[in-house]
Amino acid sequence: MKNELSPEQLVVGDKSGIDLSESRPSLQALLKQHQTTLEALPADCEPMERARVQLDIAETLLALLKNKEAWDTARQLFDVFVGQQAWQDAIETCDILFQCDQPESLAALGNGVWLAVTYPVPAQLTVAMLQHIVDETPDDSDGAAVAAMVANYIADIRTEGKDHESLTFFTRQMLAAVAKRHRGIEDDPEMINTWIEILELNDIDTLLSRMASMLDAIVGDHWWIDREALRASLPVS
Repeated sequence: MKNELSPEQLVVGDKSGIDLSESRPSLQALLKQHQTTLEALPADCEPMERARVQLDIAETLLALLKNKEAWDTARQLFDVFVGQQAWQDAIETCDILFQCDQPESLAALGNGVWLAVTYPVPAQLTVAMLQHIVDETPDDSDGAAVAAMVANYIADIRTEGKDHESLTFFTRQMLAAVAKRHRGIEDDPEMINTWIEILELNDIDTLLSRMASMLDAIVGDHWWIDREALRASLPVS
């Protein structure tokens, strides 16, 4: 198989998942509200309490298209959340950092996806992070197929009931869309399954190994986490 993804292949475009329907004055008022809340916190408050308010500030700055300010606010929070093992917060921080469209935004995406796949955070969050890779990967790259298949796998193992039904439906649609743009396959389950077999996406160990290689290509030397130490601290399954 070819090298699925590289930083040069991953195109950073319009990624904002922030709801910009609110007017600018409303967003500025919201920013002021968050800043007032932050200023009112006691000096000895818990680091997580302060960090979550700062994350609200970063998200609002991003909605106001103040990308550099949003990045500067959010980047320091990632280390706080990782130190507190607050994985969901750390991943949400990476999502904001990715949308800031700064020099290390791809690194933020890679770090966030690694955490989102490794830790049992809500499946919807993991799928959303993987969707970024799907959206930003060229049509002829296998990278989107790998990311979509991992998203489908995560949706399957981390959800149940109605959540499982709705999220796996979404990830199957994601896979179908990738198959169509990758090889021109229409919505034909049999052909999609054949495509999955040809790309060797149906072996989970191999799939996750390829995902890891992709993330190494995306992040390069900009890992903000000690992956070996985090792996060693995982409970033995």
